[in-house]
Amino acid sequence: MRFELVHAHCPFTTGDLALSAARKQGIPIVATFHSKYREDFRHNVPNEKVVDLMVKRIMRFYEQADEVWIPLPAVEETIREYGFKGHVEVVENGNDFYTPTAKVEEMRRDMRDELGLLPEETMLLFVGQHIWEKNIGFILDSLALIKDKPFQLFMVGTGYAVREIRHRVKQLGLAQNVTLLGNIHDRERLKRVYAAADLFIFPSLYDTCGLVVREAAAMHTPSLMLSGSTAATAIKDGVDGFLSPNDTQAYAQCILSLMTQPELVAKVGTKASKTISRSWESVIDEVTLRYRDIQESYRLRHGK
Repeated sequence: MRFELVHAHCPFTTGDLALSAARKQGIPIVATFHSKYREDFRHNVPNEKVVDLMVKRIMRFYEQADEVWIPLPAVEETIREYGFKGHVEVVENGNDFYTPTAKVEEMRRDMRDELGLLPEETMLLFVGQHIWEKNIGFILDSLALIKDKPFQLFMVGTGYAVREIRHRVKQLGLAQNVTLLGNIHDRERLKRVYAAADLFIFPSLYDTCGLVVREAAAMHTPSLMLSGSTAATAIKDGVDGFLSPNDTQAYAQCILSLMTQPELVAKVGTKASKTISRSWESVIDEVTLRYRDIQESYRLRHGK
């Protein structure tokens, strides 16, 4: 097949294939950087020198791209830390969850009934890989401090730490407060779960962007994140999300405080749906224009 441009979202096998196609066909390649690869490598490779070599190999891939994109300005700090010296462009992610407000309220009521939530119970939600890098231990330790309060945490996803998480839940006495729902592949059902939640719990220091935060925002559910985390740069505390110090006691106190202020939480969730969430349609319009600029620049550089 002939292409006009290729866009790689991964620096491994598919990225190598994209780079090969770009070179063979004489077309530009765009590469998006959005993961903290060093942390991933450290989990699987015990040798720091080998990890350094793997990171350098990834940077060589990005250095060969005609343009490198990042989803948030704060992600630039990570790619610079990895040794990348070239130019980066910020291109935000979109999501497919846009829903009219009235429909969100209907979804919220129906899913809360289905999940068996009592009117006085606050629903907390986590969506993402069930791996310790996502700071799930921090979540559970925080909730253990307030386990006598009327809340339920629902966790969506799977990962290598599922069994350990279940054990930790029992160990902390949270079995009555925490439910692991596993993967939800039905996007419409996942939308309803987001809509049912009062607060999205996302204290990750691992994520660079957090697409799930944008999905939650689309369903009028604000996120509680950690001050100083890369992903948290997308929100303004008390405006379209909430921030907490990186301390389990403080995080637990934030949850307690927000449980007593449902009107504030709802107001911030509504604001988040307007400022954080973007439809893929609006993003694609921007991306299409950027692609055309890249193609034109490539043609001028290579005399085509």
